[in-house]
Amino acid sequence: MNKQQLAATIWESANQMRSKIEANEYKDFILGFIFYKYLSEKELHFFEGQGMSQEDITHMDESDAKFVNYTKDAIGYFISYENLFSTWITKGNDFDVSDVRKALSAFDRLISPTHKKVFEKIFNTLQTGLSKLGESAAAQTKSISGLLQLIKKIPMDGKQDYDVLGFIYEYLISMFAANAGKKAGEFYTPHEVSVLMSEIVADHLKGRSEIRIYDPTSGSGSLLINIGVAASKYITGENKINYYAQELKENTYNLTRMNLVMRGIEPGNIYVRNGDTLEEDWPFFEENETEKYQLVRVDAVVSNPPYSQKWDTKGKKFDPRFSDYGVAPKGKADYAFLLHELYHLEDDGIMTIVLPHGVLFRGNEEGEIRKNLIEKNNIDAIIGLPANIFFGTNIATIIMVLKRHRENNDILIVDASKGFEKSGKSNTLRASDIKRIADTVRGRLKIPGYSVRVDKETIRRNEYNLNLPRYIESFTPQEKWDIHSIMFGGIPNSELDELMLYWDALPGLREAMVKPLSSDYVEFVCEDIKEYVVAHPVTAAYCSAYNAAFIDFREYLVGRLIKRYKEASPTKEEEIITDDIFSRLAAIKAIDKYEAYQVLDNSWKQISVDLEMLQTEGDGALTAVDPNMVTKQKDGKDIEVQDGWIGRILPFELVQKLLLPEDLAAIKKLERELASVASIYDEILDSLSEDEKDSNITDDSNSSFVTKEVRAKADEILEDIESEEISALKNYLTLGKKPEKLAYSSDCKAVNWSDMKPGTNGLYSKSVINARITILKRQYVFPTESFEAKIMRVVDTMETEARLKKELRDARAALHEKTKTTIEQMNLETALMILEEKWITPVCDGMSALPHNLIAAFVAALEHLAEKYKITFAEVGEKISGTEETISNYVNLLSGNDFDMEGLRELQKLIGGAEK
Repeated sequence: MNKQQLAATIWESANQMRSKIEANEYKDFILGFIFYKYLSEKELHFFEGQGMSQEDITHMDESDAKFVNYTKDAIGYFISYENLFSTWITKGNDFDVSDVRKALSAFDRLISPTHKKVFEKIFNTLQTGLSKLGESAAAQTKSISGLLQLIKKIPMDGKQDYDVLGFIYEYLISMFAANAGKKAGEFYTPHEVSVLMSEIVADHLKGRSEIRIYDPTSGSGSLLINIGVAASKYITGENKINYYAQELKENTYNLTRMNLVMRGIEPGNIYVRNGDTLEEDWPFFEENETEKYQLVRVDAVVSNPPYSQKWDTKGKKFDPRFSDYGVAPKGKADYAFLLHELYHLEDDGIMTIVLPHGVLFRGNEEGEIRKNLIEKNNIDAIIGLPANIFFGTNIATIIMVLKRHRENNDILIVDASKGFEKSGKSNTLRASDIKRIADTVRGRLKIPGYSVRVDKETIRRNEYNLNLPRYIESFTPQEKWDIHSIMFGGIPNSELDELMLYWDALPGLREAMVKPLSSDYVEFVCEDIKEYVVAHPVTAAYCSAYNAAFIDFREYLVGRLIKRYKEASPTKEEEIITDDIFSRLAAIKAIDKYEAYQVLDNSWKQISVDLEMLQTEGDGALTAVDPNMVTKQKDGKDIEVQDGWIGRILPFELVQKLLLPEDLAAIKKLERELASVASIYDEILDSLSEDEKDSNITDDSNSSFVTKEVRAKADEILEDIESEEISALKNYLTLGKKPEKLAYSSDCKAVNWSDMKPGTNGLYSKSVINARITILKRQYVFPTESFEAKIMRVVDTMETEARLKKELRDARAALHEKTKTTIEQMNLETALMILEEKWITPVCDGMSALPHNLIAAFVAALEHLAEKYKITFAEVGEKISGTEETISNYVNLLSGNDFDMEGLRELQKLIGGAEK
């Protein structure tokens, strides 16, 4: 099971286990226990590294003060053997909630003084909340035991090169956030937004040997961690990033600390504080244990503060954080957070902050602050994000990028509000959306309808209002109708001009496929637009040029990934391949390079997981097959059971397609035969009369047969069938002695005795005789359209269906086992061939489809124009006139009383017909 599957399994089970406990509260339990397991495993690794045996470890307790202090100095804390997570597991039914209370209490006592800022009271939320897991100690013990069994699945053996624990932790935080309603925004920034901010910040910090990053509203710490991961790609050496974080709520502050520690960040690089960012300025640090404090400035600040929060403005006018810009209104603290962050930024630093759109245009105090930020040249970029991408709120937001000192005097404005995909009830930024935004910000690109650089003078003329629609035209196309074309026909050149992206890519096509009606209007020279465009030489040339650019692309991917699977970087390789794709597309017009990037990224999530696993576990992972565990209900409870097998890396379906096609074809044939059974049922149902349907053989809606009733009716029909052979067989059953039966079967010519198998004594058993009688009755031929014939046909179809279902079930099971064996016995060459099909083929197929998708979109646009102006208003008028005349003529044929006739004459006036 890879890390994504494991994370999903743990989440599914945890969500079931939490029962009535709110997701926002339950996260503190499972995440707290995961952290305790991490600390326990880390200590065990330390003990093993000291050469201690398992026997030695079992005797470790607080009595050996010297070793306790040695351990605390080395890892920052000490956990006795009886309090280890693994010990809780081995206790089985002897485990009790009191074991947890005792262990957590002991942990607080046994923290190294040098690590108190990281570990002190870190389990407070967990410890004080245990009572919520049940009304009694027994109930609490049961809930905790379930959690421990779930968490023990998470590997923490120190051998993993990829961050399984961190991935699962982040996954669980995001899922709890998604299920926590309005409380979600308090502790989590969606991963996609974190990645976007990381890309912008990390690019600015390139080339620095050591950096400080800060999040003053840190929540779970995930945003800060993602920034650190992105920045670390450009830094040589370990422990070169210092993490500063502040969080108001204690339980969320504890999440920040846990998250940072579990990512392998050294305690010496962690500076985290539980406090009110707006009330108490931080970070400062104490120097030489005196009362003298020094302001800490950082290289990057990132935050997603609570939107438009109330705060206390008393005494803030002379606060150095706000004094140069102004104090945010007490009802909206958005600018207070922003100015606090800007105050802590280095002169060459960068900050990104998520804010509501109101900060761009609200007046009064906020207007004054915004004016000062603009005049002091602090605002570098504003990115408008899609609505409904944050948990707990559906409002549209922005990311504002600021610097203390900038070379540019303009502000880059990006309207990225329309680049997203639907994900359930929410919207999500795609990888291509993130890259498009990041590239635009990095290059300060001007893209019509998407981004613009606005100079300071323009902003002054707009009275420092930064509302996005003032500077960037909406990208949403509006349908236009040309009055001249509606009246007289033809297609306006102005609307064809809007398709210039395509015309430029296909030079000469426009001139070839339209003929002028006037200087401003044209008509198509062809009836079938699709056929004309696709068949035109310039289209073929365009596709050929695209194919030539990617002619060796598969070979390139194989060389980078398949042949280098042992060293290809799961994090860096995608960027290298993206650069290659972009360079290939440089000379190809119209193809959106970000759409091409999305094709790669769609597959990269799986490729990177597989790469990590191969580089961690070796070639054996290719031929490994794992139990496929699923959750099923038993006795009202969800239990995990095995449902077949699953390839650790190689999918069963792909192995079957490539190596076992005949077996797969046989199954497909059975599936088609089984699918055809439904049409037979429908045919018989359609042939039934209403009286026949009323015989209880169909359901209430008369849409399907009731099996029990059909069989009962069939038995009733067959009961009365007689024949000479049936009578003779029934007579055989009345005979008692063996000689009689032998003589009867020898003399009776009415029965075809060879159709039955006698016993060793030469006699035919009652069951054999009755089975033969049933066969003979079933062979009776009823009139084709009779009710009896229809019933017997239904019975035959039901038996065919049952047989096909069994054959299909058996064939699938056999193929499943055969696939398992095939994978386990596969050589490396074959495995890599299948891996190529899994990784490379989807990417190449997706790339190959891009020019065809482009042409299809172009054709659709042209067909829409042709259809739009196909019928002129004059033609519609002629049809209306003809219809009116017809109606009027029919009215002349009608008769009625005086009132009727008066009404008919008025109708003729309205439609313009002649009155008679």
